[in-house]
Amino acid sequence: MNVLFFLSPIHNAHEKGIQFTNHSDEIVTPINPMLGVHSAVNRVARSEAVIGKDERVSPYVTLKGVTEHAAYMLFEEDTKGTLSVGKRADMIVLDQNPLELSPEILKDIQVLETIKDGRTVYRRAE
Repeated sequence: MNVLFFLSPIHNAHEKGIQFTNHSDEIVTPINPMLGVHSAVNRVARSEAVIGKDERVSPYVTLKGVTEHAAYMLFEEDTKGTLSVGKRADMIVLDQNPLELSPEILKDIQVLETIKDGRTVYRRAE
């Protein structure tokens, strides 16, 4: 097996019921969660080379990796990770719906607003 093509095997993890996270290594990749979502869905490098196409997952599965699964990994699933009664109101508002877009443009989605504990902490200037 070519190890490079088994890098970040999130499809395999998902198929086995293993919760995974999708994150950024700041020195290696830009801090941009939507770029991470784009990468997991499309499995393309910045050079546009496809890396492990069999490990592609849907935008929905990938978004769970940066929300619900991330909260689980931090032992905070009782208070974060999903929009549920009794949980903290931490969320973002995007300019486009990642579940309805062509996968190739996921990296272009912009965050319009960030809400933490029910209060806006960031709003994109118009």
